Amino acid sequence: MLHVHDLSHVFRNGSEDTPVLKNINFTVEKGEMVALLGSSGSGKSTLLNLMAGLMKPTEGQIIINGQPIEKMSENKLAEYRRTNIGFIFQAYELISHMTVRENVELPLVFQGMRPSERKEKAIELLHQVGLQDKTELFPSQLSGGQQQRVSIARSLITMPSIVFADEPTGNLDTKTEKEIIDLLIDLNEKLHITFVIVTHEREVAIRTKRIIHLRDGQLIEDDEWGEGIAHEA
Repeated sequence: MLHVHDLSHVFRNGSEDTPVLKNINFTVEKGEMVALLGSSGSGKSTLLNLMAGLMKPTEGQIIINGQPIEKMSENKLAEYRRTNIGFIFQAYELISHMTVRENVELPLVFQGMRPSERKEKAIELLHQVGLQDKTELFPSQLSGGQQQRVSIARSLITMPSIVFADEPTGNLDTKTEKEIIDLLIDLNEKLHITFVIVTHEREVAIRTKRIIHLRDGQLIEDDEWGEGIAHEA
């Protein structure tokens, strides 16, 4: 479970304060697939960074599975992220000189898992994302959609409790975007891992079961099944 409680954040530049988030409250249950929808400047990227423990909030709490992460030390937080949080990035963030399988295995290297075991896990996940025949290729040999599938497999390799996807279809064409969202929905249903998808695209948001809509740093809607946004569109 993810619980965001009375969360506010201010960027400080000398004596000047710029409020970015204002009193945000919501809860995401285990296994939910939620879209965090907002235009550029809405505060959604800042909220993502706070929820992922990459920044400390000015005020409020972020609790994941009962752990208030804003109170953790940097070392403890880094260890917590390695085992409990997965990331999917818009630009894939794959390592060019490593094979597809090696990229997926990488989080397990940091956990000290035996090479044979992590190889087996990586191949299994690559099969689940439809890349069983691409394991020994390099990222440059793949299409954008295939590279994002590698990124998705890597985000799941530690079986985290929650995955944050930052504009995961932002670099993809419409057809591939649909395929990637279909894949995320399928993995969410099969693995019961919580997904929070940050996006500025309504077409992506309405595919999820719930939309948390930000505007100017404030939560303006929280719709089950995305009904409000779907009707507005």
